Amino acid sequence: MPSHFRKLILASGLVLAMAASSGVAVAAGTVSQEITSARQETQIWTTYALNPYLRANNLSVSVQNNKATLTGTVDEDVSRELATEIALGVGGIKEVDNQIVVQAGYTPPKPSSDRSYGEVVDDAVITTAIKSKLAWSKNTDGLNAKVDTKFGRVQLRGTADSASSKELAGRLAINTRGVASVDNQLAVVPMKQTAVQSAKASAHEARQDLADSWITAKVKSTFLYSSNVSGADITVNTDKGVVSLSGKLTSGAERALAIELAQNVRGVRSVQAKDLRF
Repeated sequence: MPSHFRKLILASGLVLAMAASSGVAVAAGTVSQEITSARQETQIWTTYALNPYLRANNLSVSVQNNKATLTGTVDEDVSRELATEIALGVGGIKEVDNQIVVQAGYTPPKPSSDRSYGEVVDDAVITTAIKSKLAWSKNTDGLNAKVDTKFGRVQLRGTADSASSKELAGRLAINTRGVASVDNQLAVVPMKQTAVQSAKASAHEARQDLADSWITAKVKSTFLYSSNVSGADITVNTDKGVVSLSGKLTSGAERALAIELAQNVRGVRSVQAKDLRF
C-alpha cells in the first residue's frame, strides 16, 4: 500500500478516535451535571419538607446548571426569602430564580390523613428523644415501654413496675420538645427483683458513677430535648457524680424542672444549682 494512503488512513483514524473520545467526555460531563442537579434539587426540597415554616406550602424546585428555580405560593415575604436562602445554602448553587408568589392570607392545601415526609421525621425524632430519656433515667429500670408518635401525639404502651415509674415516664414524654399530648397506657405490674438482677443494677450504677463525661452529656441532651427548659442557657459540669448547674433561666418553675431532670439521670449523686438563677 502506498505510504500516502497509509498516512491518510492513520490520520482519518486519529480524527475519528478524537471525535469519539470527545463525544464520550461530553456525554459523561452531561450525565455528571444531571446527577449534580438531581442531588441539589433533592437537598433543597428535603430541607423545605423539614422546615416548619415551609413544609405546608406546595413549593417546587428545579435545578439546571447550578441555577435553582423556585415556584409556588406562600403567605409572607419572609417565607419567600427563607426559600431563597435555603437554596443558596446548598453546595454548588450559584443562582436562584425565585418565582414564588406572595399572597396575603394564602391558606396552604389541607394535609391528607397521611403524614408528610417532614411530619414523619418529626415524629421519629420525638420517639427517639423519649426513648433516650427513659433509657438515661435511673428511675425507670422496671420500665418496658413502647413509644409510638403520630402528629406529635405520643402513646406509651408496655409495663411499669410501679405507679411512680409510670407517672415519671409520662412526665418525661410530655416535657419533650414537639410533643402535643401523651396517652400513657403503661400497665403497672410490680416486679420482684432477684439477687442477680439487684447485683447487675448495682454494678451498672457503679460504672455510671465513674463516667462524669457521660453524665454531663446526658444531662445536656435531656435539657435540649425538653420543651420547658432552655437547655442552651444552662452550663453543666460533673465531678464524681455531683452535677453543677449554672446559668440564667426565665422562672422558678423552669429552674425546678431543670434540677428534677438532672437528678433523674443515671449516675447523678446530687445536683448543685446555687448558680442557676432566674
